[in-house]
Amino acid sequence: MKLNYRIVIFAFAIVFGLFFSLPSILQTQEGKKITLGLDLQGGLHMLLGVKTEEAVKSRIKSIAASVKYYSEKEDILIDSLSFDESSVSFLLLDKDDLKKMKSFLHEIQGTVVVTAGENISLTLSSEEIARTEEQAISQAIETIRNRLDQFGLAEPIVARQGSEKILVQLAGIKTAEDEQRARELISRSAKLELMAVDEDRFARVNSMGKSDAASYGDVILEDVNNPNIKYLVREIPILDGGMLTDANVGFDQNNRPLITFKLNAEGAQIFGDFTAKSVGKRLAVVLDGKVYSAPVINERIGGGSGQISGNYTVMEAKDLSIALRSGSLLAPIYLMEKRSVGPSLGADSIRASMVALIGGFALVIAFMILYYRMAGIISNIALIVNILIILAVMSLFGATLTLPGMAGIVLTVGMAVDANVIINERIRESLHQGYSINKAIEEGYSNAMRAILDSNITTLIAAVVLYAYGTGAIKGFAVTISIGILASMLTAILGTHGIYQILQNRIQKSKNNLFWFGIKG
Repeated sequence: MKLNYRIVIFAFAIVFGLFFSLPSILQTQEGKKITLGLDLQGGLHMLLGVKTEEAVKSRIKSIAASVKYYSEKEDILIDSLSFDESSVSFLLLDKDDLKKMKSFLHEIQGTVVVTAGENISLTLSSEEIARTEEQAISQAIETIRNRLDQFGLAEPIVARQGSEKILVQLAGIKTAEDEQRARELISRSAKLELMAVDEDRFARVNSMGKSDAASYGDVILEDVNNPNIKYLVREIPILDGGMLTDANVGFDQNNRPLITFKLNAEGAQIFGDFTAKSVGKRLAVVLDGKVYSAPVINERIGGGSGQISGNYTVMEAKDLSIALRSGSLLAPIYLMEKRSVGPSLGADSIRASMVALIGGFALVIAFMILYYRMAGIISNIALIVNILIILAVMSLFGATLTLPGMAGIVLTVGMAVDANVIINERIRESLHQGYSINKAIEEGYSNAMRAILDSNITTLIAAVVLYAYGTGAIKGFAVTISIGILASMLTAILGTHGIYQILQNRIQKSKNNLFWFGIKG
């Protein structure tokens, strides 16, 4: 018996397959395991819509804030700064500043600047509106995915469906509490704004209406803990969550949870400049349209950091920090459809899939042994190792196994043994032509290689296309097929060839082709 490089590689493949697949097969506490998908273990299926028009309003509001900050920084006198759903307008008090202001406004991407004397207005172009709406959807998908990853769910599915819809599938959500928490985390805008309190008119806030506040460039907001407490704040924020870089849970001197946040360099400068000239005034910390706190500014606040205090639990503070850290949604989302998949359905799916897998596997093994005898047993060894490698790779990368993924494994069983069927038939043909055992084996592998490579490569290309353009379950199917094809190239071709090379002297001496290859003579 002589060792060769093929059998050494095959032996490593067996060890690799066993080591990484056993935790998933035995469901041990330690080791990386395959995650079961929504259709196998139950969970939550949601279809979300995006209010893209709100993203356009937010973009306009951000432009207004930029105009306000620039004019104050450059000592440009403006008045009547206001905005609506599609434009920002203001009055320039000094004509000498017109050139400087227009130069700044033209740098704002996607805007059309219109001047009529001292009256200046900025309107978003139709292309910029379309781009903003498209960005809102793409950003919502990325933000939701980031939040769910930090939430602790393995392999959540977040994908675009249609033009303005988002599909979300969360496997492992089994309790009503987990479902509610996940839904709140997904739908929360987490829009942080730091807004100046209108101290001159604050005393009249309870007697004001929304239209009265708007006439002064203000907006009335409620306290997060007590809706009866109202705040009159400047509608145009000092800065927003787009300048936030980090958010974490902290605790105050009374050991109550709070959120600490940090701003980027631009935000830190704006924050520092505002607090320096607003000592003695209040700054409202607003999150999703609610005032969490409105502390008095005692001195300039540098470093670009702050905190959000409120009456919430540690878990609520953690979820809020996740939402802030992952970024605010450019546009609100709303629930269009929700389905809860119970774990019992998952158990039925697993049972049916296992019956199909084991049944198909057993039939293939039986056929190979009956038809090819010892060559069939060698092929079956390669087939078992092939499945172990598929499970090992999926476990190693923490992949999600779905029902289509299990279908992919069942299909891989047939495809993996197909290569050995071709090889065994080519060996048989060579033996019928009078070749020696050793020559017949080598000729069999040589002649079969082109057909095997052609079929496997074309199937692999199809699987790559499915993965690139498919979503959710289609990707799972493509992944298992791809891994199975690559594994079969290793086991069915390299591995079985190595076994034949080890056994070739014994096969040559026995001269029993019926026992070894299932043919007479």
